[in-house]
Parts: sequence; structure tokens; C-alpha cells
Amino acid sequence: MARQLDEQIAGRFPVGQRLRVLDVGMGQGTQALRLARLGHQVTGVEQDPTMIDAARTALSAQPEGIRERVRLVQGDGRDTGVHFLPGSFDVVLCHGVLMYVEEPDPLVAGLARMLAPGGLLSLLVRNGDALAMRPGLSGDWAGALAAFDTTAYRNRLGLDVRADRLATLTATLAGIGAPLHAWYGVRVFSDTAADDAPVPDDVETLLAAEERAGRTDPYRGVAALLHLCGVRG
Repeated sequence: MARQLDEQIAGRFPVGQRLRVLDVGMGQGTQALRLARLGHQVTGVEQDPTMIDAARTALSAQPEGIRERVRLVQGDGRDTGVHFLPGSFDVVLCHGVLMYVEEPDPLVAGLARMLAPGGLLSLLVRNGDALAMRPGLSGDWAGALAAFDTTAYRNRLGLDVRADRLATLTATLAGIGAPLHAWYGVRVFSDTAADDAPVPDDVETLLAAEERAGRTDPYRGVAALLHLCGVRG
């Protein structure tokens, strides 16, 4: 996904431009720190105290120049309008968050308002059109059959969450003035791997295969996750 995001940034902004990035639901700050290391000014928003503590710890281990480029805000991603002015950011990330939000449209609309004209909105969501793949590939035939008719599922943390369909999000992005510019699949081949599985020796080959599949039909359509990139008009 990071490679996909970098591709979209490189295609939209001049080389070397220091971007204003908002990462909503940043978790432990993986993407926020990566983008700060690339020279961008990053603001991370995270509600979970454990996650924001982990992000602060990771940030404290970075060189001073990187620490100065990162601001951490503890808060709900649905309250971006409380913390920031509209149009304050060039890039807004919201990765792995929508599945925990019962009504995602207001959140997505709020994210789009944070973008300057021509800004990039990056969403990572659970693919509601492919929920049967994981149970089916794992031999859970009953689970696969049930998944065809719903966007609800239980994740690996044991939480009951929801998925998003590509067509629905495409319509949402068009309606809020940040129409879909590109989309990718994420975890096409590796979704059934255990979370604690060791990193394979040929991980670069795996990443190359995933990257190719993530931009190629029909493979990307059955990915576990969808990476959607909208552009503010």
C-alpha cells in the first residue's frame, strides 16, 4: 500500500514538494513516520490511548529533524473540523478505520473538507465485494456462503465490523467532491497468512507479486482490502 500511495503522490505533486499530510486513525504511526522521513509535515490523529502512546514512543526514537515534522493529536477522526481548518492539507490518509465506523459517509465527507484543491484522499477499507474469499480459502464453506449476502464480518481481533463496496464508495467520493482517481487491491495473495507468520526469505518477490496483482484485473477485485485514492476538485 505504501508503494501505491507513493505512486499517487509522485503523480500529483512536484518532486521535492513538502506536503501537509493528515493521517486520521494513524494507529502506531507507521505511515505518519514514513512520510515524515520523506520530508513531509505530518499530523496524526488517533483516538486509542494505547496506539497513540505507541506512536509517541516510536516518534521519540526518531532524529530531531523528523520529530519536528510530526504533530500527534489524540481525538476522534470524525472531529477533524474541530481541530483543523478546511483545506489545510495536501494529503489525507484514513487507513483501516472505516470498518469500525457504522456510518462512514460523514467521516469521509469531513476528511474531504480537510483537503486543499487538488489534494489526495487515501482510504484503505475492507473489500465488501470479496468477503467470501477468506473463509472460502480457509475451508469454511458455511462462512463463505454467508459472506455473499452481507458486508458485516468478524475480524481477526474478534470484533464485529463492516466492509465497504467499491461501487458505494465510488459514489460517496463523487458526491463529496473528491471523485475516485485510482484504486488498488491490497493482500490479494497473502490474506490467509497467519498474523504471526515469519517473514519469508523471498519477501521482495512476494511484494512484487502483490503489487502487480493489486493493479491488475481481475485479481484486485478479490483483494481482502481496497486502497481508494480520490482527488479534491
